[in-house]
Amino acid sequence: MAVRVPAGFQALPLPIAQLSLAAVLKCGQSFRWSIFPLQISGNTPLQHVDPTHEYRLCLRDRVVCLRQSPDTLFYRSLFPTGVLGDQEQREAETLAWIRDYFQLDIDLVNLYRQWSATDPVFNRIQDRFEGIRMLRQDPFENLISFICSSNNNISRITKMVGSLCRTYSPALLHLAPPAGSDLVEEPYHPFPSPSSLAAPEVSAQLRALGFGYRADFIQKTAAMLVEAHGVNRSPKTSSEPSEEWLMTLRDKDTAAARTELLNFMGVGRKVADCVLLMSLDKREVIPVDTHVQQIATKYYGFRGPTKTGTMSPKLYEEVSSKLTAVWGDYAGWAHSVLFTSDLKSFASYGLASPSTPSTPSTPGLTPDRHSASSQDTAGIATPRDSMPKSGKRKRGGSNRSLETKTREAEIEETLVQLEAVVEDAISEGTVDLSLADRVKRRRRGTLSTR
Repeated sequence: MAVRVPAGFQALPLPIAQLSLAAVLKCGQSFRWSIFPLQISGNTPLQHVDPTHEYRLCLRDRVVCLRQSPDTLFYRSLFPTGVLGDQEQREAETLAWIRDYFQLDIDLVNLYRQWSATDPVFNRIQDRFEGIRMLRQDPFENLISFICSSNNNISRITKMVGSLCRTYSPALLHLAPPAGSDLVEEPYHPFPSPSSLAAPEVSAQLRALGFGYRADFIQKTAAMLVEAHGVNRSPKTSSEPSEEWLMTLRDKDTAAARTELLNFMGVGRKVADCVLLMSLDKREVIPVDTHVQQIATKYYGFRGPTKTGTMSPKLYEEVSSKLTAVWGDYAGWAHSVLFTSDLKSFASYGLASPSTPSTPSTPGLTPDRHSASSQDTAGIATPRDSMPKSGKRKRGGSNRSLETKTREAEIEETLVQLEAVVEDAISEGTVDLSLADRVKRRRRGTLSTR
């Protein structure tokens, strides 16, 4: 198939089986990518498949723009006006960043092949959910983002991270959406530094922005880093000492790195494991929550508590060990594929479009990049055709319609989110515990009537 390179972009041969931007940048690993639909020409030759979206991320010194066709990744970098430098060297730097950020030295197709050979569950979903790999993010951004993730969903985390950047990091440059130069330019902000979040007044400012109890965690974690490591930036990397120290955790073993992370405010086992997996090269680590426990129970024979509730350290370790035994050294990567397949916004991902049966659809990407579903948390409604069929019928489930099950899942998710909102309100002192109790009783009563 011929490759038509968009104006201003460079081309990197890369099949979607190795990297699917439509999945990786929407599945809850990173929360700062801006996603824009592209206008597709009506007279595109049959031998061409033009990209459908552009993805943008603001780094410290540039904005990286990506597009993708079935077999090619297109990239370019944009800089503030007046910045001098050799264009060829800049593109080489951007390509090096892309290779590192997406960990392209790891053969994902080979990993899928290994997991499919040993795991019938993975074997059934591999074709629909191809190209899902772990990002190698900046550790500080990753740490703060997942402190924001506590009792939260992808849409709300994205808004919080955006607020952090706009409030505590000056805009690097302004760009119009790719659909046309006549559209309004938007500012692009790098992720803020530890020192910009460490001041005592940050807590109150973040509470005013709707961060709830997470506000104190963010400010205190940033303050701990700054107090321990200082603020003098490295002339070579423009990084603060605490950011460089976090990078050194990549060289520590998993247990030692986890111990360091658990010292920070708002960092429990799950948040620590997310950071270990997504930015510190600990590829075997599986972040566990009740949704991952449900996956382990439903599809991998895990025998644990049937009622959802607090994830005890013992239960966490048992689930993690169970799934690591299935997937091996890259268990965290395999977990990400199963996790993504379980997201409600990916319920029709990879299925044929009704209008064009031979063309895979890309759900989860909406025309408005700001309208991510509020239900983009890991649910338990994995598409039925993506999992192995069992000869046993689940009690009480055979006579209920798919519509009924979907509605029940939506009700449960809404109640979970309401609980989180009430918890935030309690932390702000704007609601009493009696309301929280009523919400929880309502949820238990709804679940018990199924």
